[in-house]
Amino acid sequence: MVFDSDGERRDDDLRSRPAYFIGVVAEITEMHPQTLRHYERIGLVTPSRSPGNVRMFSQEDIERVRLIQRLTSELGVNLAGVEVVLNMRDRYRRQADEHRQNLREMRQRYEAEIERLRNALRRATRDPGAPPYPNRRRRP
Repeated sequence: MVFDSDGERRDDDLRSRPAYFIGVVAEITEMHPQTLRHYERIGLVTPSRSPGNVRMFSQEDIERVRLIQRLTSELGVNLAGVEVVLNMRDRYRRQADEHRQNLREMRQRYEAEIERLRNALRRATRDPGAPPYPNRRRRP
């Protein structure tokens, strides 16, 4: 497992790395390679391409294919419905990522402001006779 500086899990990099050929994915998902090609053609899954133009699927791609399988076979959703569900899911994830980033930035701003206020308090309480700010003179 990999963690970022905020302690959140960061195995996304490994999960998004292209590592599987179409034949392997077909075996893993128990699906015909032609079906995987069809899903790619209609935009439900977008595997990477090697320099030799070979389809390379990531763990995320495999999870997406499994979700498509579940939606179609277990829940009876047609491929147009699957596309809507996947688009909504992708949009939600993007918004959640943006929200997390905004929260990180806000936290950094607040922590910087807290530190600024602590420093001001230290300066103000260090010497009762000293001016509150070092670059200002006391008035006589």
